[in-house]
Amino acid sequence: MPVYEYACADCGVFDALRPLAQFRDPAPCPRCGRESGRVVASAPALGALSGAMRAAYAANEHSAHEPRSTRAGHGMGCACCGGATAKAGRTRRSADGGKTFAGARPWMISH
Repeated sequence: MPVYEYACADCGVFDALRPLAQFRDPAPCPRCGRESGRVVASAPALGALSGAMRAAYAANEHSAHEPRSTRAGHGMGCACCGGATAKAGRTRRSADGGKTFAGARPWMISH
């Protein structure tokens, strides 16, 4: 449903979410309840997004409240699930705190 602007004689301009079929009908003012006519006080906001942008927004909206994990379990090197038989990860740490990755390309930048 689109948002339309209405002007109350006493309270001023307000927005109302209305069905398309009711765009000509007056809307009650949210403050005083008086029936108010529709006005065009600002330019309409047109949503013209490409399919890729719409999909990206939908994915972000979904992940905002329900993040999805691509791995099952607790992750790499979890001591509680694998114990001593757990497979070692590819990350190698040096004495000065630096990281290297076993078998990784030397020109890749890590996080």
